[in-house]
Amino acid sequence: MEIILKETIETLGQEGEVVKVKPGYARNFLIPQQKAVLVSKASLARLEKEKQAIAARLAEQKKKAEGLAAQLDGKVITIKKRVGDESRLFGSVTNNDIAIALQEAGVTVDKKSIVLPEQIKRIGEYKITVKTGYQTAGYVQIQVVPETYVQ
Repeated sequence: MEIILKETIETLGQEGEVVKVKPGYARNFLIPQQKAVLVSKASLARLEKEKQAIAARLAEQKKKAEGLAAQLDGKVITIKKRVGDESRLFGSVTNNDIAIALQEAGVTVDKKSIVLPEQIKRIGEYKITVKTGYQTAGYVQIQVVPETYVQ
């Protein structure tokens, strides 16, 4: 089934593209969520009229994504966690912990855009990928250090 995307979907394509998907995916998810419309003469004519506006929106999104990636690159974030034997953490460092630490450093990102290759369960330094959108990513250095208690 062919549809026209009304917004960018990372796994399918950019806004305004005509893509082929399985009929159930289109009928049950994309069309009811208003993320796409069926291809017809009217929808193709509307797409032609809106091409310039879509191109401008995509250029703006790309500019924002590259700006956020530039802000993230080179950032070093320190996260304090409780530590047990052999430098193991009680629990792990989560996407939410990283998002909060980045927000405290002045950069707001969605926790869903943070990519952790594996769980962080030890003290040390880690390089984390943050998806900024429009197929762009930034990299942040995370330092996990032991929490100290003052008594």
